[in-house]
Parts: sequence; structure tokens; C-alpha cells
Amino acid sequence: MDTFLDSAGVRRTIRKFEAKETIFAQGDPANRVLYIQEGGIKLTVVNASGKEAIVAVLGPTNFFGEGCLSGQALCLATATAVAPTTLLLIEKAEMVRVLHAERGLADRFIACMLARNARVEADLIDQLFNSSEKRLARTLLLLAHFGAENDPPQKAIPKISQETLAEMIGTTRSRVNFFMNKFRKLRFVEYDGETIRINNSLLSVVLHD
Repeated sequence: MDTFLDSAGVRRTIRKFEAKETIFAQGDPANRVLYIQEGGIKLTVVNASGKEAIVAVLGPTNFFGEGCLSGQALCLATATAVAPTTLLLIEKAEMVRVLHAERGLADRFIACMLARNARVEADLIDQLFNSSEKRLARTLLLLAHFGAENDPPQKAIPKISQETLAEMIGTTRSRVNFFMNKFRKLRFVEYDGETIRINNSLLSVVLHD
């Protein structure tokens, strides 16, 4: 997608965000589309009583903030970086212009949105029916960009705190710590002070009944 954006001459701004930094907040003006180059983000919503829920976790090559293109005036969710993250920020008017002018880019953008919708449905099923161990394995694989079409898995991801992982999959930090230690002993993951290296063998946790 970066190649399409370059070839289409899209005017955009590159921004870097630290882990846990807010990119935009629920209720902010919706006026730009964002594209993830590196890192990852989570989208959360808060209801009137203050209860927060994660509605999506997105990694590299994903767009978000696309609601502004359909007339959405305000952001319906809060976007937060889950690791050091690099984003392309494209103003609404520029995105509308290039989607009308560049058929190839428009086709790729639509494909990304359809894949996102399918991913959201899969996330909901995962949350409703899978164990916290499977949810953690699936989240790590997705953050590592495992299995993306025409894109090799990104083996290493910036280290994410266990508190953040627990929040992302809806469990406790102690459970995440237990499973991460288990994954490391089985050599499904390796991590140091800066990165987590994800091995494809972690997929066996997701596929195991």
C-alpha cells in the first residue's frame, strides 16, 4: 500500500507515537484518515457510565479513521498506540481526491476495509468463544502481521506491556504473565527489553481444540 500511496502522489504527514499515547479521542473532530506503517493501535469506546471496551486492535498496513469519508463528524472511538507506532495522516479532502482520481488505490482501499470488517467479526467471535490463552496467541500473531496476503509475517514486534495485552484481550495481567512464560518455555515467543519475536509455531495454540 505504501507503493500505491507514493505512486498516487498522496499528500500526507508522517507522525510517530509512543506506546500508550493517544492519537485521537472519542468525540474529537473526524477529519483525517490514518494508515499504520509500523506498530499498532487499539480503538476503544466508553459508554455513558464510563465503562470502556476495546472494539479493534490494528497493526501495519491497516487504515483507520475512515468514518470521516462517510460524513462522520466526530470520532466514535479513542485510538491509542499499543507500541511505538508510525502513522501516515491523510486529510479528508486529500483522501477523497485521490480515491476518485486513482482507481488502483481505491480498489486497494476498499479491499482493506472489507478485510477490516471481516477481522472485526473474527475479533468478536474470538472474544465470545475462545479462552484467554487463545486470545493472547491470536493477538500476538495479528500484531506480528502473520498470514497477511502478499505480505510476509513480521516476526518481531515492539515490546508491549503485559498490562496492555491484558486489556486488549479482556483478562488479568497475571494470566497474561502465566501464558507468556508458557509460550516462552515452548519457544513460541522470545523477547528481550525492546522486542517480542513471534514464531509461527504459536499458531498451534490458536488451532488447538
